[in-house]
Amino acid sequence: MSQPPPPPPNQPPQQGGFGPPQDQPPATPQPPAAPQNPAPQGPAAPQGPATPPAPQAPPSLQKGPQPGYGYPQQPPAPQGPQPPQPQPGYGYPQGPQPGYGFPQPPQPPQPPQPQAPQPPGYGYPGAQPNPYGQPTQPMGPYPQQPGYSYPGGPTVPMQAQPGQPGGGRNNAALLIIVAAVVAIALIVGGGVWYAKSSGGDGKKDETASSSGGEDGTGGKDGATGGTPSGGTEKVPSDPASKVLFQVGMPQTKDTVVTSGSWLTNSVYAKSGVAEIVGYNPAAGTKMWTIKLPGPVCTASKHVTEDNKTAVVFQPKMPKKGSSEGCSQVAAIDLDKGTRLWTKTVKNGDYTANLQNVTVSQHTVAVGSSNGGAAFDIGTGKALWQPKPEDSCSDAGYGGGPKLVAVRKCGSYGERQLHIQTIDAVSGKVISDYKMAAGIEYAGIVSTDPLVVAADVGDSADDGSGISDYFSIDNKTGKLLTRISAPSDTYAGRCDSITRVEDCREVVAGNGRLYVPTEEHDGSGDYSKTNEIVVFDLATGKQTGQRAEAGDGYTLSPLRMDGGNLIAYKHPPYDQGGQVVTIGGSSFKATTLLENPSAESVRRAETTMLPEYAEILYGQGRLYMSAVYAHKSTYGKEYLLLAFGSKG
Repeated sequence: MSQPPPPPPNQPPQQGGFGPPQDQPPATPQPPAAPQNPAPQGPAAPQGPATPPAPQAPPSLQKGPQPGYGYPQQPPAPQGPQPPQPQPGYGYPQGPQPGYGFPQPPQPPQPPQPQAPQPPGYGYPGAQPNPYGQPTQPMGPYPQQPGYSYPGGPTVPMQAQPGQPGGGRNNAALLIIVAAVVAIALIVGGGVWYAKSSGGDGKKDETASSSGGEDGTGGKDGATGGTPSGGTEKVPSDPASKVLFQVGMPQTKDTVVTSGSWLTNSVYAKSGVAEIVGYNPAAGTKMWTIKLPGPVCTASKHVTEDNKTAVVFQPKMPKKGSSEGCSQVAAIDLDKGTRLWTKTVKNGDYTANLQNVTVSQHTVAVGSSNGGAAFDIGTGKALWQPKPEDSCSDAGYGGGPKLVAVRKCGSYGERQLHIQTIDAVSGKVISDYKMAAGIEYAGIVSTDPLVVAADVGDSADDGSGISDYFSIDNKTGKLLTRISAPSDTYAGRCDSITRVEDCREVVAGNGRLYVPTEEHDGSGDYSKTNEIVVFDLATGKQTGQRAEAGDGYTLSPLRMDGGNLIAYKHPPYDQGGQVVTIGGSSFKATTLLENPSAESVRRAETTMLPEYAEILYGQGRLYMSAVYAHKSTYGKEYLLLAFGSKG
């Protein structure tokens, strides 16, 4: 599996860079930013074709970005791919060690130890059809118990080697340290744009990554200046874009998690250092700021029909190299810019360390190593909590149009997973699919259609966490089909040990599964490219549809747009990235947005790889943001970038 990006930030966003001047009326007093050198403004004048580098040094963005947030670090001088080196702390990367906001274990993590088998209890298959009773423990502001459920540090990508254009999980430049089995990781999942018109069943709270819909018929896909058949995103007459606004990387001594970004009709919101900021989607002016007592740990990528979401965060700012535990869950109103309520979850006498959070309909569901709980998103009322005496526990939840639990039974090495569609309000189990014994972890790609990814038999030797996809009927729990996805052929990844819903670059909708292939050689010197292929979720067979990225580009699915697929094209070293809509019927790609090829813009954009960064597209605009903030060591870096039409 690809790993989240490296190091941290703590001072306010730096000013300066490319794009329009930022009109940022201060919501709260901010310390003065450090002086910056002038940087290029907006897209530069058109440039001629860049001259490819000499054969001894393949063109891996040599004039491209210095790595930062959302992208692995690059060494200063080109060199060949290096074999992985032994790392301290069970595979933790060398270099600056994470600090506040980047939870670390208090001691080197140890491999999971086999536990004595527990007798069946509530929720164990065949024992009780509904393990989700009303909460048996009070929920409220309980103090965090020292030493309990101390979070571990998330895995981090190794340094990238020059000569690779990025993308693709088999890329030797992205050698991966798999420390996930021994660490309790934080989510770095990408935010998802909430499209009120997306989805096949008319539910407004379906998110863009999992919304489905019937194929558009009776129209031509991708008509210029109109709306492609089956979608809502309009095709512009001129897709050329400009930088709408950008926010500089906050400067801190250590790495700080900044997961979470959301787009509604009226606001683009992004997590910062112990805060969430709402921006005008076009101008980038600050609309509101929600201050948090500690850094964000993880965030839901889903938004309700009335624009509410949820986050998990630390109760206060931790000291350097430590964590205060991810014990707080809160609901956020994105329209008003307010924190609606804050809760903790009790596991016996202790406050639970929360590892994941999602939103489905009007329910906030949180998971931990000892089970989960659910709250009403509007009021904070406790809805249900799996009974503490259960021998099984909910590892986490997938949200959106339906709520799905990954329920684990048995000890490590003898694991039995159940994929359960549950009623979001009552917690009642609607359907249950029992996965094959020995599968330790599962990632939820989509809840409707229900698609789960897993690494069966640890056969995904690239660390992607995916060897197979399981298409499940969420009404009956019946397996519809199993799709083999060998790691040397297909890209996409799921960091599902604690994140459950953190699957990237794979999208389900329209009764189909859209999967990118691994990078392979293109037609040009040193160029790479890939394709998106389609599987039928009823039969498991390929449909024969195939979208080619084009020489030097790599395609990554982002979300559904009705019957169409929205995808991002990571560019070659001398071009800007693109957003395309791929027609559900014709599978023809039509360009929605093409970013500037000016060097200063390319440097910033190409640090935002789909494997790590949060990428949202909606209303004709592209938003790219980092999931970590850190002290910049390679010049100007950015927390977020926004692109839109020049018109």
